Amino acid sequence: MESLALYSPSSATSAAAAATTSFCRLSLHHHHHLRSRPSSISTAVLRPFSSLRSPPSGPGFNLSGPRFNLFHPKPFIFNPLSKPTSKNSPSHKPINASSSPDPDKVVTIDAKPKPQGAKLIPLIISVSIGLIVRFFVPKPPEVSPQAWQLLSIFLSTIAGLVLSPLPVGAWAFLGLTTSVLTKTLTFTAAFNAFTNEVIWLIVISFFFARGFVKTGLGDRIATYFVKWLGKSTLGLSYGLTLSEALIAPAMPSTTARAGGVFLPIIKSLSLSAGSKPGDPSSRKLGSYLIQSQFQSAGNSSALFLTAAAQNLLCLKLAEELGVVISNPWVSWFKAASLPAFISLLATPFILYKLFPPETKDTPDAPAMAAKKLDLMGPVTKNEWVMIGTMLLAVSLWVFGDALGIASVVAAMLGLSILLLLGVLDWDDCLSEKSAWDTLAWFAVLVGMAGQLTNLGIVGWMSSCVAKSLQSLSLSWPAAFGVLQAAYFCIHYLFASQTGHVGALYSAFLAMHLASGVPGVLAALALAYNTNLFGALTHYSSGQAAVYFGAGYVDLPDVFKMGFIMALVNATIWGVVGTFWWKFLGLY
Repeated sequence: MESLALYSPSSATSAAAAATTSFCRLSLHHHHHLRSRPSSISTAVLRPFSSLRSPPSGPGFNLSGPRFNLFHPKPFIFNPLSKPTSKNSPSHKPINASSSPDPDKVVTIDAKPKPQGAKLIPLIISVSIGLIVRFFVPKPPEVSPQAWQLLSIFLSTIAGLVLSPLPVGAWAFLGLTTSVLTKTLTFTAAFNAFTNEVIWLIVISFFFARGFVKTGLGDRIATYFVKWLGKSTLGLSYGLTLSEALIAPAMPSTTARAGGVFLPIIKSLSLSAGSKPGDPSSRKLGSYLIQSQFQSAGNSSALFLTAAAQNLLCLKLAEELGVVISNPWVSWFKAASLPAFISLLATPFILYKLFPPETKDTPDAPAMAAKKLDLMGPVTKNEWVMIGTMLLAVSLWVFGDALGIASVVAAMLGLSILLLLGVLDWDDCLSEKSAWDTLAWFAVLVGMAGQLTNLGIVGWMSSCVAKSLQSLSLSWPAAFGVLQAAYFCIHYLFASQTGHVGALYSAFLAMHLASGVPGVLAALALAYNTNLFGALTHYSSGQAAVYFGAGYVDLPDVFKMGFIMALVNATIWGVVGTFWWKFLGLY
C-alpha cells in the first residue's frame, strides 16, 4: 500500500512527532477508534487516505514514492486526470481537525455535503423548453402529434445536455422514461438503439484505449518520438503530434490519448524545464506544448475513422438517411488524408509563431527520453499482445468489407483476445465508467434521432431550411459552406462532440441533401468538422477539459487560440479539401 506523509516546513522528523501526538485517534464514517503507536503511524493512521481515487495535492502534501518526472519508468500511467475543479467542488472537502494534546481527543472530518438531486434552475429551463414547444408552439400540419411530442422531449433532452441539471447519462434516461411514460414511444422502440452495433463499437473502443494506457504502450511510442525529435521545442511538438497521429487509429479515444499518454509526458518535460502550471514560468514550455497538442488532436482524430468514437456514430446516422459509404475505413482516410496531413504539419509551426514558448531549445529532452526508455526496459509481453491485437483489429477494419467481417465483430474479436491473454481483465471493463455511460446516453440520443427521422421531423425541418436557402438563390456549394459554418459555430453551445453529433448531425445532413449537396461529401465534411471543433473552448470536448485542467493555459488564451486555429483549419480544409475531394470524385 502506498503511504502518504504530511510534511511540516521544518523536517520529516518533526512531522512524524506531530503525527504521533496529534493523530492518536481517527474517526472516519463509522468512527473506528485507533490507539496511537509510533510503529503504526505510517499504516494505521494513514489508511483512510488509501480509499481516495488519487492522493490529495497541494503545498501540504507530498508523495513518499518517486519524484513525479520523466525519469520515472511509467509516470502518470494510472493517474486519472479530471476536469478543472473549484475549491467548492465536492472533490475538495475541507478537513477540520482539532489539535489537542489530549490523546483521547478524536479528529473528525467535516465535509460539506454534496448537493442532492437535480440543479433547480437548469432543470426548470430544460423542462420549460420542451413544454413550450409541446403546448405553445403551433404544430405544423405536415407533422403528426406523436412526432411533435417526441420533438419536444428531444429538445428538452438536448437542453439538459447543455445546461446539465443532472449528469448526462441520468438526464438522457429521464428523457427516455418520459417518452415511454407519455406513450410517445413503445418500450421496444425506445430501447431499440441499445442494440446498435456502432454504439457497441464505441464502447469497445474505450476498452482498447484502457489497454494502451494499462500496458504503457502509448507512453512508450510517444517517448520514442521525444527521443528522436526533441532537441528543440518545435521538434518536440512535432514529435508528440506525429506520435498521436500514429497511435490514433488503434486508440479510438482522443480523451484517453490526452489523459493517459500525452499530458503526463508534457507535464514531465515542462516541469523538468522549470515550467510550472499556474505560474508565469508556464510560458517557458508547458503552455505552448499544451496548445499545440490540443489543437493538433482534432486533425489526428479526423484522419482515421477509428480515431474517435463520434466518427463511427456519424457514418451510422448518415446510413440511416440513405448515405452509404462503401469501404468506410479506406474511404474516410483517403478523403481526410491530404488536408489532415497539411494541418498537422502547419499547426505546431503556426502556434510557435502566434503563441511562442520562451524556451526554444530542449537539448536535454532526448537524453531524458532515452533514460526513461531504459527504465521502462524491453517491450513487455502485454505490450506485444496489444500491438498484435490492434494490428489485427485495424486490418479487419480496413479489409473487413471484402472479408465479410463487420467492424464491431473485429472489435469484439480484439477485446476477446485481450481478455483471454490477460492484458485486460473483466474488472478493467467494469471500471471503465465512461464506456458504460456512453452506452446509456448515446443509445438514447441515437434512438430518439432515429425515431424523429422515421416520423418525418428531420425531413420537415430540412425542407424548411432548403426552401429558405433556395429563396436566397444559393447554389449547392454556397449552401454547403453556410451549413458547414453553422454546424461548426453552434458547438460553442455544446460541451461534448458526441452530444453534438447525436443532436444535430442528422438534421444538418438532411439539410445538405435537400439543398442538393452530394451525400458522401456532406456526410464526410460534417464528420470531419465534428473533430475539428473539439478545440474551440475549454469545455468543447473531453480532451479540452483534460488539457485545460493541467493549469498551463489561461482561459482567454484558450478561446483566442481556439478561434484563430478554427479559422486556420477552415482555410486548410476548405481550400485543400475542395481540390482534393474533386480529384477523388466526391462531387
